[in-house]
Amino acid sequence: MSAMVDAVAVEKHFGAANVLSDVNLTVQEGEVVCVVGPSGGGKSTFLRCINRLEKPTGGVVWVDGEVMGYKRDGDRLKEMRERDVRRQRRKIGMVFQRFNLYPHMTALENVAHSPVKVNREPRPEAERRARELLERVGLADKIGAYPNQMSGGQQQRVAIARALAMRPRLMLFDEPTSGLDPELVGEVLDAMKQLAEEGMTMIVVTHEMGFAREAADRVVFMADGRIRETGTPAEILDRPRDPRTQAFLKRVLG
Repeated sequence: MSAMVDAVAVEKHFGAANVLSDVNLTVQEGEVVCVVGPSGGGKSTFLRCINRLEKPTGGVVWVDGEVMGYKRDGDRLKEMRERDVRRQRRKIGMVFQRFNLYPHMTALENVAHSPVKVNREPRPEAERRARELLERVGLADKIGAYPNQMSGGQQQRVAIARALAMRPRLMLFDEPTSGLDPELVGEVLDAMKQLAEEGMTMIVVTHEMGFAREAADRVVFMADGRIRETGTPAEILDRPRDPRTQAFLKRVLG
């Protein structure tokens, strides 16, 4: 296995606030890593540093063999222009808490939009793949539906299909079920489990401990801007060693 993500000594400061401190994490190709921890612990910021939506204050992040945001200039790293960062970002799909679908576009149009606009794919080919992806996430019957005609769970599955349409090497999920009604959570998690079974490399920030236990290869516990503990789901969820992890899981799991 080769490393898909290698975050080295990542720091992030917002003014005087130190949000991330010396975060180090390696994710192998095909691995599913769930990041858990209290709100405000830096999980989402770390995810955004991976795809350079946030520029780290310190450290570097490698994705699929490239340093995000930099190119080599002799023996040094030179910061890239934003358009070159956007090119790097194409290999990374991201699904947010909010679906951010285009309200005036159907599910099919939402999924096909970026491949046509960004990758210059022929529209018939992009729409053919969009149909396949919508079927893959269980929405073959919603191809012509607009976002306001779909439930939150359905919209989030469209968002997953939209991210997959760019043929990413890595998928990032930032609490994708946090805004959903409880009865809709399962359908989104099922789509994510299918991706995991198909070998997609995934980093998932989540509060869904059942999903972490079932789908993750590793669980990472973050708090106060640091990775406090990492291990298999059984090691972290059943036998945590760090007192901070123990206190968090006691509150969450009882």
